[in-house]
Amino acid sequence: MKKEYPIEDVWVSYELHPETPAAGVLLSERFKGRDLSSFYEQLRARGREVGVVFNSHTLLSNSRLSLMASEYARDMGKHDSFHESMFHAYFTEGLDIGNPDVIASVAVKSGLDAKEMLTAVNDGRYASRLDDSRREGQLMGLTGIPLFIINNQYKIVGAQPIEVFSNLLEKIR
Repeated sequence: MKKEYPIEDVWVSYELHPETPAAGVLLSERFKGRDLSSFYEQLRARGREVGVVFNSHTLLSNSRLSLMASEYARDMGKHDSFHESMFHAYFTEGLDIGNPDVIASVAVKSGLDAKEMLTAVNDGRYASRLDDSRREGQLMGLTGIPLFIINNQYKIVGAQPIEVFSNLLEKIR
C-alpha cells in the first residue's frame, strides 16, 4: 500500500548564481576543467524516476529576468504553469532562460500576456522579491536547488533519489 504524505509546497524564486553575466556563461567556462557527464547522468536518472527529461545544455543562463517573470506569473495566478514551462525550456529544451524572447514565449504558453510580463520584468518591480528571497536563502544556508525543507527542520538539497525522500519521511513519521 502506497503511503500518502501531506505536502505543502511553496515555490520561491531564488537566484542561485547572481554573478552570472546577463548573456549567461558557457558551462565549460563556469565549471572549467570539470567533466559534467556524471552530473548529467545522475540528473537524468533522477528525472526518469519522476517522468522529467533532462538534456545536456551548454549555457548557464542568467536567471534573474525569468525569476522576475515568475513573480509576475505568481501575481497573475499562473505561477505553476509558468514555472513548469520555464523548467522545461531550460532543462529539456536547453534554451537560454535569460533571453527575453524565450521568457515571452513561455509566458504565452502559460496563458500570460508576454508584453505585459516583459514590461513588469523590465520596470524592476519584482527585483526586491528576488533580493529578499536571496537574503532568506543565505540565512537558512541554502547551497543548491531544489531545496526541500520538511517540518522546518530537515533539508534535502538537489536532485536526490526518491528513496532519500521516502527514508526521511519514514524516519520522521
